Amino acid sequence: RNAGDYIFYTDWAWTSFVVFSISQSTMLAVGAVYYLLFTGVPGTATYYATIMTIYTWVAKGAWFALGYPYDFVTVPVWIPSAMLLDLTYWATRRNKHMLILVGGTLCGLSLPLFNMINLLLVRDPLQVAFQYPRPTLPPYMTPIEPQVGKFYNSPVALGSGASAVLTVPIAALGAKLNTWTYRWMAAL
Repeated sequence: RNAGDYIFYTDWAWTSFVVFSISQSTMLAVGAVYYLLFTGVPGTATYYATIMTIYTWVAKGAWFALGYPYDFVTVPVWIPSAMLLDLTYWATRRNKHMLILVGGTLCGLSLPLFNMINLLLVRDPLQVAFQYPRPTLPPYMTPIEPQVGKFYNSPVALGSGASAVLTVPIAALGAKLNTWTYRWMAAL
């Protein structure tokens, strides 16, 4: 019985790392770029990432209250990637396009690397399997079997590569949302 639980926790760690690397880097990029360009003040992205980190502590507490292991959900390391966005904006003399291209790429590349800390600190799935028998999950929450051997067996490389490509257009979306906000305010 515990063998299935071990596979569940191992799959969760690997699959969620790649999926969350992509979703968290794009989520950080769109929000941080939006607020950064809205205020025009370098440092806003880091402030935004700090707020998101606090929200995640609350979410982690909610999962723990549902009976999952404490490190089943790890708090993403958003702040260093947001600092890179701020630094890019400041270093390029508040150039919006460089923020999108360079900042977006740096955000997508760095977030999975900083989140590698989470993979290193998470407890051994076998130990977790014996302490926490697998909870029953709805089908949409069931982890996908990882394709072992693909991408040199590295969730970090896959997460970084995919995130670096996707955060640039998403950062551009954050900038575009800003334009729409100004137009909406001007219409009032």
